[in-house]
Amino acid sequence: MNATSVGALLLCRAQPPSVRPAAHLLRERLLLAPAGPDWSVLVPEGRPWLEGGEPVDRVVAGWAGALTVGAAWPVVALWWDADRAGYVLATGFRRPVGYTWLADGTPVGEDEAMHTFAARLGLDPVLDVQDLQPLTRPDKDADARTRLVGLIPVLARHGLTLPPGLAPGEPAARLAAAAQEHGADLVERHGRPDALRAELDAVEEGALGPWLRGPRARTLATAQLAAGVPLLAWALTRRSAGWAAAGALLIAQGALGLTYDRLRQ
Repeated sequence: MNATSVGALLLCRAQPPSVRPAAHLLRERLLLAPAGPDWSVLVPEGRPWLEGGEPVDRVVAGWAGALTVGAAWPVVALWWDADRAGYVLATGFRRPVGYTWLADGTPVGEDEAMHTFAARLGLDPVLDVQDLQPLTRPDKDADARTRLVGLIPVLARHGLTLPPGLAPGEPAARLAAAAQEHGADLVERHGRPDALRAELDAVEEGALGPWLRGPRARTLATAQLAAGVPLLAWALTRRSAGWAAAGALLIAQGALGLTYDRLRQ
């Protein structure tokens, strides 16, 4: 297999500052660039499939899932190799959905996957689905790369604007050069302390973030302390081990929440 025929693009429906902490968790060299008002694109170096021999579709499916754990935004991973091409859509803890075409463009996915893809991304159920349906039908003039490129106009209606030169099917070196030309930032692997910090940043950028740090987190922690102290005192007077444990747990959670918020300021 020609290495230059293997590649991927990770389209994240979030701005780069939100994507960067999660991208650090992948422990790979990636280029991160804006791709519209509410989109970012990650261009991977591709070591797992270029040097490790792992299938590109399996690698990017894992990456897409990791990027969206605890995040409120989805990732559309486009991938291709010498024999096939396809996409994987990851949305948090939900099961990823994907579609695959053979190199000559023959569809080998399930039609229902396109409908699920549109629904989870909030696409128009009439206009957008109408444009997606031809990608699931035989077309002797459309190869796998053409099929992938056919997804871009649909996503463009919802804000995606890929930088010039960042097109599915391009060699990895050309993708990297195009990303750098348009101001992409390098996301590199880090050591253990930096990785831990990146994990905390990624969680805080996700749906749980407001409950871990900030005014809402402090209010919750204070309420836990306010409820836990009298509950523990009451349980001790009644010699109730169960209620005492509940009170102690509330106090511990409240104290931990306030401490975490202060340390992360």
